[in-house]
Amino acid sequence: MTQAPPAPEAARRQHDREIVALAVPAFGALVAEPLFVMADSAIVGHLGTAELAGLGVASALLTTAVSVFVFLAYATTAAVARRVGAGDLRAAIRQGMDGIWLALLLGALVIAVVLPTAPALVELFGASHTAAPYATTYLRISSLGIPAMLIVLASTGVLRGLQDTKTPLYVAVGGFVANAVLNAGLVYGAGLGIAGSAWGTVIAQFGMAAVYLFVVVRGARKHGASLQPDAAGIRACAQAGAPLLVRTLSLRTILMIATAVAARLGDADMAAHQIILSLWSLLAFALDAIAIAGQAIIGRHLGANDAQGAREACRRMVQWGIASGVVLGLLVIAARPIFLPLFTSDSAVQNTAFPALVLVAVSQPISGIVFVLDGVLMGAGDGPYLAWAMLLTLALFAPVALLVPTLGGGLTALWGAMTLMMTVRMLTLWLRSHSGRWIVTGATR
Repeated sequence: MTQAPPAPEAARRQHDREIVALAVPAFGALVAEPLFVMADSAIVGHLGTAELAGLGVASALLTTAVSVFVFLAYATTAAVARRVGAGDLRAAIRQGMDGIWLALLLGALVIAVVLPTAPALVELFGASHTAAPYATTYLRISSLGIPAMLIVLASTGVLRGLQDTKTPLYVAVGGFVANAVLNAGLVYGAGLGIAGSAWGTVIAQFGMAAVYLFVVVRGARKHGASLQPDAAGIRACAQAGAPLLVRTLSLRTILMIATAVAARLGDADMAAHQIILSLWSLLAFALDAIAIAGQAIIGRHLGANDAQGAREACRRMVQWGIASGVVLGLLVIAARPIFLPLFTSDSAVQNTAFPALVLVAVSQPISGIVFVLDGVLMGAGDGPYLAWAMLLTLALFAPVALLVPTLGGGLTALWGAMTLMMTVRMLTLWLRSHSGRWIVTGATR
């Protein structure tokens, strides 16, 4: 006798429970990540201005290098979740191991590039003569931890695909605590200065990678999955990740263009832009947590050949995205009297930032839809479409943003262009989700 499908209300409650169970721990893990840089800055800042400036340059380079490979988490989540939905945990973990091996190879490649070119990279980013030696020291030592950082990304993707976002939260919190303790001990206790901060971060990252590998290897042994590198599997992971790499590079180019335009508008505009961008990034963490839940849930439904379940989950997550965007937007407006003075006492900067802040608040429901549908299509393995959509968005955003200094409007006009960018993303993602072409069922896409 065939079991009747759950009633609509029961189905919604089930989707809600799944979204909350995955999104809340994911949000905690996402917020813990930038705390690494904050802890390093707080400790190194007491060494001197030149040391802190050097850390800022080196951290920006490292963050850029690692964020480019975030596809290791995204692509792995989708692939593993499909196998989980198909009921093949052995193949799911084997797929995850391929992602981890790819992370190790990419990490070794990045080290080979960064070590000899560190001074040139620091100079390219405009470090002063006093800060450059500290930036070079920190970059060279910290680059040794890049393989561990990429293993953490890939392993996080494995666990998310296995519908586990709690373990990444625990590891992220543990890593933050270890990083802070090691940095303080090595910088001041051992007297290593900025090099101690770099070594503390490297040790903490390898500790996190070791915990992840222990969890994944234990799962592999339990389900009889091979731990050996598989050339075909690694190549398949790289092919699946390539479109997401294009998407990520396009998005980072958009953010770089926005910062470059803000710098041309003047000091007050640039300072205000930095404040608004930091808030925009914080809000993105909250919405990205729902997207991560979407990657895991959609991949599992499609792997189980449950197209209807994938559609219903997508619809419910979009509702979550809109509601979260409305709440976040209202919080931004309510917190304005506290938020802006927290960053600056300059009334000119505050006045410049306020209209842009309103735009960010009003556009949060749009951002909610964008992040959720981005996660849905990633979970479906629809990387090529995401790449082309982001390239189109970049092509439309760039000329509009670059005309801002000429046409006027200042920072408000620039964030108007950013809102246009998010609107274009929303339209391209909505059209794809509405078409249903992303729905490809089975253990592999």
